Amino acid sequence: MAQLIVMPKFGLTMTEGTIGSWNVAVGDTIAEGDILCEIETDKLTNEFESPKAGVLLKIIEDDGATVTCLEPIAIIGEANEDISGLSGGTTPQAAEEAVPIEVTVRSETPVKTAGGRINASPLAKKLAKEKGIDLSLITGTGAKGSITVDDVNNYTPVAEADQKVSVSPVAKKMAEASGLDLSTLAGDGRIMKKDVAARLTESSTIETAPETILLKGMRKTIAKRMSESWSISPRVTYTRPVDATAMKEFRAKLKPEFDKRGLKLTFNHIIMKVCAQALLEYPHINGSLVDDTLVLHPHAHIGLAIGLDSGLLVPNVKNCDSKPLSQIAAETEKLIADAKAGCTQMDDLVGGTFTLTNLGAYGITSFSPIINQPELAILGIDAMVDTPVVIGGQITIRPMMNLSLTADHRIIDGMLAAQFLQRIGEYLENPSLLLV
Repeated sequence: MAQLIVMPKFGLTMTEGTIGSWNVAVGDTIAEGDILCEIETDKLTNEFESPKAGVLLKIIEDDGATVTCLEPIAIIGEANEDISGLSGGTTPQAAEEAVPIEVTVRSETPVKTAGGRINASPLAKKLAKEKGIDLSLITGTGAKGSITVDDVNNYTPVAEADQKVSVSPVAKKMAEASGLDLSTLAGDGRIMKKDVAARLTESSTIETAPETILLKGMRKTIAKRMSESWSISPRVTYTRPVDATAMKEFRAKLKPEFDKRGLKLTFNHIIMKVCAQALLEYPHINGSLVDDTLVLHPHAHIGLAIGLDSGLLVPNVKNCDSKPLSQIAAETEKLIADAKAGCTQMDDLVGGTFTLTNLGAYGITSFSPIINQPELAILGIDAMVDTPVVIGGQITIRPMMNLSLTADHRIIDGMLAAQFLQRIGEYLENPSLLLV
C-alpha cells in the first residue's frame, strides 16, 4: 500500500529541513534503509533512510525545497499503484515550469532541401552570392518551392524575437553564476538543471571555462550563518599573550592517569574547563541576546569548532562548569569522532553558550573568529611559539600562546572583554587555581 514519506524530525529543536539532493528517481525500487535524499538543517546535513520498501512513485518536493517537519516529500508504494487518493502538493516538474523568464532565440530555420541541393534558379543563386545571402534561409515561391530572383531581392533577415520559456530556479542560478546565455538552451521551451549542466560540460571541452560549484549542504549552511552573524553582531577582537609553561606541565602530570583510563588529554580540554570556570565569574559573557532581552545561562555549554572536508561543525559539551576534566575530555573526543564519522546528533549542535576554535596547529598566531550565533563571544586559540621573554630581569625562552577573543560589543564592552581574557590567562598560567 502506498505511503506518504514525510520530512523527518532529527532533533527536538528541528522545525524544518531542506532537501539537498535526491539519491533516487521516480520508478526506482527501494529497500528499507536505502538513502532517499540528503536533508539539510541550519546545523548539519543528514542522510535520510527510507522507512519503507517499494517503488518511488512520486517526488513531491524537489532539490532545494524547504519543508516543515512531518510534511510529505514523496510517495512510496507498489509499481503502478493508484496514488490519486494521496495528497502531495504540486510535482517538482510543475513547480519548475511555473517560473517564466524572457530570453532571446533565433526564429529563422533553414529551408528543407532534397539531396543536399538547394532548389533555386541560376540567376537567384548568382544574386544571392553577390549579396552574401545564405540561400538556405530563403523560402522559395517559385515552381515546386524553388527560389526566384524576386525571393532573393525581397529577403529580409528575420530579426531575433523574444520568446517566453520556463526555467527552474536552480538552473537559472547556475546559468547566472557561470555567465551562460539561457537563449542558447531555449529550443524546447523548458530549461532544467540538467540542461545547464550539460551545456557547461560541453563548453568546457571546447574552451577553458570557470568551474561552478552550487553551494549545498553544510557549506551552504555555513555561508548563511556566517553572513547572518556578520550582520548581527558589532564585534571586536581582543588578543592577549599567555605563557603556556604551567599548562604544559599540568597536562604532563595528568597525562599518565588519563592514559590509564584510556582517555586522551589535550590543551583544548584544559582550555574548555578553564573557560567554563571563567564564564561563571563573568555571566554576561555566558549569555545570549534575544531581541531586547539578555538571557544569562546558568551553565556553560562549551562548543569546539571541528574542521571537516565538507565544512565546519560546532558540537558542544553540556555543563562543562560542573564536570571533571576527565569527563570533558571523554565527551569532547566522542563528539569529534562522531563528526568525522558523519553521525553527529542534532541535539549536540544546539544550546551552546560559548565556542572555542583552535588554529594553532596551522601556525596561526592571531585571527578574528566569527561569533557562533546566538552566543556573545568566541575564543580563538593560536599557536604556541617559543619566544624570548624577560622574567626577573633575565631573558628566557617560554612557550607563548595568543588568545583571540571576539566579543559582541552590544553587551560586552572592552573592559569586560579584557577582564575576562585576563582571567582565562590567570587560570592557564596557574592551573591549580581551578582547585580553589
